[in-house]
Amino acid sequence: EQFGLEDLLGKQPFANWGKDEVVAVLEEAYGWVQKYLGPYNRSGDDEGCRLDNGQVRVPAGFREGWKALFEGGWRTLAVDEVHGGQAGPFTLAIMVEEFMCGSNTSFNMYPALTQGAADVIITFGTPEQLSTYVPNMYNGKWAGTMCLTEPHAGSDVGSASCQAVRRPDGKYDIRGVKIFISGGDQDMTENIVHMVLARTPDAPAGTKGLSLFIVPKVRPDGTPNDVVVGGIEHKMGIKASTTAMLNFGDNGGCIGELVGSTEQKGMSQMFHLMNYARIGVGIQSLALASSAYLNALDYARDRKQGSSIKQWKDATAPRVPIIDHPDVRRMLLDMKSRVEGLRALATKLTMHLDRAKAIERTTGDKTMLEYHMGQVDLLVPLLKAYGSDQAFQICATAIQVYGGAGYLKDWPVEQYCRDSKIFSIYEGTNHIQAMDLVGRKLMQRGG
Repeated sequence: EQFGLEDLLGKQPFANWGKDEVVAVLEEAYGWVQKYLGPYNRSGDDEGCRLDNGQVRVPAGFREGWKALFEGGWRTLAVDEVHGGQAGPFTLAIMVEEFMCGSNTSFNMYPALTQGAADVIITFGTPEQLSTYVPNMYNGKWAGTMCLTEPHAGSDVGSASCQAVRRPDGKYDIRGVKIFISGGDQDMTENIVHMVLARTPDAPAGTKGLSLFIVPKVRPDGTPNDVVVGGIEHKMGIKASTTAMLNFGDNGGCIGELVGSTEQKGMSQMFHLMNYARIGVGIQSLALASSAYLNALDYARDRKQGSSIKQWKDATAPRVPIIDHPDVRRMLLDMKSRVEGLRALATKLTMHLDRAKAIERTTGDKTMLEYHMGQVDLLVPLLKAYGSDQAFQICATAIQVYGGAGYLKDWPVEQYCRDSKIFSIYEGTNHIQAMDLVGRKLMQRGG
């Protein structure tokens, strides 16, 4: 209602969608995550991922959740029908994503990255690459990752030294090490399609010399590729999401293929995925902040401690729920306003994307298309940076509402706080987001 989603429903490109369908999907998604994801959030945190003879094993319940996720069609809500999707608004898909992240952030890392990698292949890949990889990534048989970071480079992506040497058959021998790869290995899918930034021998220094390659764990012909898990990280949070070091070509047998047909387009192609991922981090931030707030609200309504301020001098006065205490109410209202503000910011962003898509598929008005995409460009670093900074603060405030109980694993908010800390770091630290906002976005088109 706030951003007029209904104005777009029932007409191209969302002709098959109306308000009733949107509400039904949201209600169904909420029930689905309660059944398949929520029960494995804490147990996944306790169990974590483990490396077993070179193969990462995910926690109990994740394999069943993955199967149910794709059988239910939850990852294709906003995917075009030509790719087997349901052609719904991106705004609806993102609101469902909030439920997925809010119930089990670690689990949702795997399918979200898969969808982002598939979208890059659709946008920049050849027709053969699309037909080879995307169907299995959308049906859940294969997963996907993004491989940027290297040990010596960190966020300085232009220093990447992973090598790609062209072979006589037109493919490339890939050799190098990538670290901090979310979803870098797991035992839920038959294959994992890695999107790897690498440098050809004659490429110039810096980001301009990088190319993007499709490097599957198992080649399309079924033979193993030379992609080896060098280790997994033992983290503060999101412990059920694999964060791996991957060695490519240590044994001289890692083969990849260039995304599309032109070298040294890697950064622009990867930025397409990065923008998607940064929106995703904003939704993760909103989701955990919301979960922390709602848990704190329930606790404050139930926990009795102290007497009402109106009877504070009466030692015999009845104990009241802590939500009656002004400072607790202040914390809850502060969390509530920030969560709802973040949700509005996220929806504002996604509605610009949906309006841009509607224009693209109908009138083709270039001026309005540029306007909406310009708004998206501006809002992405804001949602990512503000959302992730606020998420950690909101989760910390939720712990404060619980008092000493909030610091214990008996209650969920300490996990939310640990899980949320990574949001301001990955997909570009928040100071990098600030540089992007000021150095690039604010100056677009002479701004």
